[in-house]
Amino acid sequence: MNRLIRSFGHAIEGIVYTVKTQRNMQIHIGAALLVLFMGWLLQISWSDVLLVFFSIFLVFILEMVNTAIEATVDLVTGEFHPLAKTAKDVAAGAVLLAAILAVIVGFYVFLEPLLVLLN
Repeated sequence: MNRLIRSFGHAIEGIVYTVKTQRNMQIHIGAALLVLFMGWLLQISWSDVLLVFFSIFLVFILEMVNTAIEATVDLVTGEFHPLAKTAKDVAAGAVLLAAILAVIVGFYVFLEPLLVLLN
């Protein structure tokens, strides 16, 4: 049981590290809070709330994977290497794709309620 508790502690340390040190994660959190507040204001359906949460957590997860890859690459080599650049670029690209998906989901979920509100 102690090992399980320690494992959760390490995971929480990783989340806290990412939030404290990664500007993009801080931006993602701010955007997520804004989107969730808008969802509450617009009273979006529970199924749409689920889509929003899935999108938010996908971006968070990939930002953390990106941070882990960058830290590992920096640990292995302090010098420029094309493969190190590729690893970092691919990880950043994964975050970008998740963010684009989140925007698409946002249009799907929020466009109609916003149009109804504006009319």
